[in-house]
Amino acid sequence: MMNEVKKMKMKAIGIVAILVFALVASGCIGGGGTSSSTTGSQSQTSSSKYTGEITLYTGGTSGVYYPLGSKYAQLLEKAGINAKAVTSGASVSNAQAIGKGDAQAAIMQNDVAYYAYNGLYMFNGKAIKKLRGVAALYPETVQFVVRADSDIKSLQDLKGKKVAIGAPGSGTAVAAEQILKAAGVWDSIQKVNQKFSQAAQALKLGQIDAAVIVSGAPTPAITEIAVNTPVRVLPISDDILNKLKNEGYIFYVRQNLPKDTYKGMTEDTPTVAVKAILVVSADLPDSVVYDMTKVLFDNVDALRAVHAKAKYISLQTALDGMSIPLHPGAAKYYEEKGMTIPDKIKPPSG
Repeated sequence: MMNEVKKMKMKAIGIVAILVFALVASGCIGGGGTSSSTTGSQSQTSSSKYTGEITLYTGGTSGVYYPLGSKYAQLLEKAGINAKAVTSGASVSNAQAIGKGDAQAAIMQNDVAYYAYNGLYMFNGKAIKKLRGVAALYPETVQFVVRADSDIKSLQDLKGKKVAIGAPGSGTAVAAEQILKAAGVWDSIQKVNQKFSQAAQALKLGQIDAAVIVSGAPTPAITEIAVNTPVRVLPISDDILNKLKNEGYIFYVRQNLPKDTYKGMTEDTPTVAVKAILVVSADLPDSVVYDMTKVLFDNVDALRAVHAKAKYISLQTALDGMSIPLHPGAAKYYEEKGMTIPDKIKPPSG
């Protein structure tokens, strides 16, 4: 009887062993090659999902950053990335917002991004090392705007005049100071801190003599007032541009504004420009920034429908004027497109 019981136990153990082997082979129990691969893939997909909201800092509603940034945020939402665009004081405050964690993405001038990353000038030793580049977008034109009927013909003519130099702490205010110092009139002008929209209205009402706008041209705030109050843009000479470069302001490039940019202009006008760039926080996952870069270049036509300045956004010029290290996610996208990342903007190791 004992032998029969033993035989029955051994038979039961054998059946269980066969069942366990079958379950493992079919992937129902962890340990098999297929099961491990599938689980790892699922885990990777899950961990790559960013559950937070990306707040994109732009600029004032009358500039170019806001309409482009708002459309871009909508495109990110459509692609499944939780994002929203908000107005801001533009470049300087945008860099500070990323440093504080209030923003995860922003549009800003390439010179300001460089200053912020390296703790120079208006950042006064307080480097914001969390800044990472995604793409160069378009040239931002430095525009010294006056009424068409004004007797101000050059930057030197601004001596003693009331000039709106931009919002306090903005990239525009910094550019105004640099250029007007090069022109030799910075200390003699009456400085007024105003945003683009305020400056445009003040110019229209005759409350100021000139307004400094650093933005994609044509800038909506100026186009709007030019309908009834024609304007001109003051020329910036090669001599002043060379002085700027000799002072270390290597971000400025030559740009010529066509005479049909604004009502009131009668000839093409030489000026200078910096570049608007899209930046993100180093804290964002690589996979998210990769997707953000892809969304940008997959939807250029949609951005061009929002503002004419988006015509400059292209993969071919995406790294032109980039002044800070790229985010690894953006770098991966460009490398997959066969582009070479210059050493000076490669993502920091580690």
